[in-house]
Amino acid sequence: MSRPTGRVLTLLELLRSGGTRTVAELADRLGVDGRTVRRYVSQLVDLDVPVESVRGRHGGYRLAPGYRLPPLMLGDDEALAVLLGLVAGRRTGLTSAVRTADETASAKIRRVLPRHLARRLDTLLEALDFTDRPGEFATPDAGILLTLADAVRHRRPASIGYTDRDGRRGERTLHAYGIVAHAGRWYVTGEDPRTGEDRTLRLDRVTDARTLPGSFPAPTGPGPAQRVLSGFATAAYRHEVTLRIHATVERIRARLPASVAVLDEAGPEADGDRAAERWRRVELRVERLDWLPPVLASLDRPFVVERPDALRDLVAALAERLGSYAREA
Repeated sequence: MSRPTGRVLTLLELLRSGGTRTVAELADRLGVDGRTVRRYVSQLVDLDVPVESVRGRHGGYRLAPGYRLPPLMLGDDEALAVLLGLVAGRRTGLTSAVRTADETASAKIRRVLPRHLARRLDTLLEALDFTDRPGEFATPDAGILLTLADAVRHRRPASIGYTDRDGRRGERTLHAYGIVAHAGRWYVTGEDPRTGEDRTLRLDRVTDARTLPGSFPAPTGPGPAQRVLSGFATAAYRHEVTLRIHATVERIRARLPASVAVLDEAGPEADGDRAAERWRRVELRVERLDWLPPVLASLDRPFVVERPDALRDLVAALAERLGSYAREA
């Protein structure tokens, strides 16, 4: 698809969202000038799309009331891809908030599938399984998701109503850098303009969102996914843990991924010794300590618990327990 064609289709989508759009707004959203917007509108009119021109101070363009797009023409592979996407979205919790639309869309596509393809799809769905249970995680509101996506795309500040993990409700302003799916949940990550610090918010805790006037510069540094993982690893929890582990980076990360632990990779690490076994400093912030001793034991590499003492006691208790099992055998 050529770039001008893509912009014409984007223009159509903007008009379909409802209301009257000014030429200046459309030009800003499409990244073109006003003359080009008018040319794109003419192309839509030539395709029998009823675009109306609204005059006056708040004038612009809008679609005629009651206009609907013609039916989509999907090939077999395209229809199968859409159905599988709907099924996966429902099972992973992404589309459960719009269950009615999800189910009606699936039904419409299935009705027009050729019989042989419908049979193959049924066979696939019978063989398909998921590790996550449907509805295991809360699903973000579709309107909030789209509003924040618009804020990310156009680098506009967003005002967000948010309920934190202690149940406190408040209003936050965020320069949103991206939306990230991780471990069955959805997050928006960005910068708090008041403090300049990174923030990662769970989308199922966002009660409302709206874009604000103005813009912010494109972010530098790590991408949204890495920011989310770093946020998890450095968040404030009940226990602060410091370890030294004699192992390769890969072996440590297999048990303590970036979303859980911060691994000191300074110094010789810059010289490409990720595959070398040496003493490496690892820091974690956790709510509970009881899961760490089995993880450390599974590394099968020397380690030292620098803090806290409670973790050292739990490791010693596990070692004693395992030793007693071996002696009994």
